[in-house]
Formats: sequence, structure tokens, C-alpha cells
Amino acid sequence: MAESIAAYEAKVSAADATAPVAHIDDATNTGISNTKLAMWLFLASECLLFGGLITTYLLYKNPLEGPTPKEIFDIPFTSVSSFVLLMSSLTMVLAVSAIERGDHHQLRVWLAATALLGATFISGQVYEFTVFYREGLGYTTSRFSSAFYTLTGFHGAHVTVGIIMLVSLLLLSLRGKMPEHRSETVEVVGLYWHFVDVVWILIFAVVYLIPS
Repeated sequence: MAESIAAYEAKVSAADATAPVAHIDDATNTGISNTKLAMWLFLASECLLFGGLITTYLLYKNPLEGPTPKEIFDIPFTSVSSFVLLMSSLTMVLAVSAIERGDHHQLRVWLAATALLGATFISGQVYEFTVFYREGLGYTTSRFSSAFYTLTGFHGAHVTVGIIMLVSLLLLSLRGKMPEHRSETVEVVGLYWHFVDVVWILIFAVVYLIPS
């Protein structure tokens, strides 16, 4: 009897040793992982940052010297640039869906597309800033110009950081270091990317669409 029990325990131990180890996320009391929770907290702090920048812009949006927004803003051009950035949210969703399905080829395609759309937006912003400077709107021209460049420039910096994240994910995938169980990494980067897109909608409405 003792030998039978010992043999059974040996079989159970052998089965446990050969069983695959499941991926376990670091859960919290909120039901989401620590990584995702940290990203949400970071984005909450970013809301305060952009809230302060937008408020400052609203206080100084009527320039006392230098060119006025109506004289320099190119609404159609900025609208197209904004549409490009918003489309990148769709490609980011497709990238997250691809890794959840284990489709690494599509993951790379949509990550590259998202990064390219983000780079196109940044290129448009650089071009826009260059035109504004040539028309006499420098950073220190007025309180309006300082508030405008600070607000839109900070957003552009956030988009640039997001592009770096996307390129990093793409390189990891190409090296085979982005398995399905790390899909949350792509999802967390996606949260950041959707955040900068939503913030730009607000900035575009406040800066370009609301008249001074």
C-alpha cells in the first residue's frame, strides 16, 4: 500500500515538472496589473499637466503684439494633420488585436503604420512651426506665442516619445521577443498613444477652432 502511494506521488510530481508554466500577471486589488495601473496613474498626472497648459493658453490667447491666430493659422492643413493622427489610433487598436491573436506579421505592420502616421503628424507640426516663425510668430513674440508653442510643443514631444515606444515594440517583435503573453505591453503603449490622440482633439478644438 505504501509503495503504491509512493508511486502515485512520484507520477504526480513528474507531471507537475513537465507541465507548462502559465503566465501570471501581477494582479492588484483593482483587478488590473501593476503595469497597467501605473500607466493609468501616469496618464492622470498628464491630464493635470495639459490642463494647466491649456488654461494658460486660454488666458493669453488674445495677442497684444505680433500676428494674430487668424492671420497665421492654416485650418485645412492642421485638420488634415489631425486626421492623420486620429487614424493612428485605429492602427494601434489593430496592432493590439493582432498580438492577442498571435499574428506577429500583422502586429509589425500595424505598429509600423502607427509610428509612420505619428511621424507624419510631427513632420506637419514642424512645418507649421517653421511657417509661423517666418511670418513673425516667434516663441518670445508675445504671451500668446509662448503659450501656443509651449502647449503644442509639449504635445509634440509626447507624440515623439510614443513613436519611440512603437519603434521599440517593432524591433522587439522582429527579434522574436514579443510573444503572445506579453500582449499587455502593446496594450499599455496603446493606452499612452490613445491618450495623446485624445489630448490633441482637445488642443485642436481650443487653439484652432474656438475664435479668439
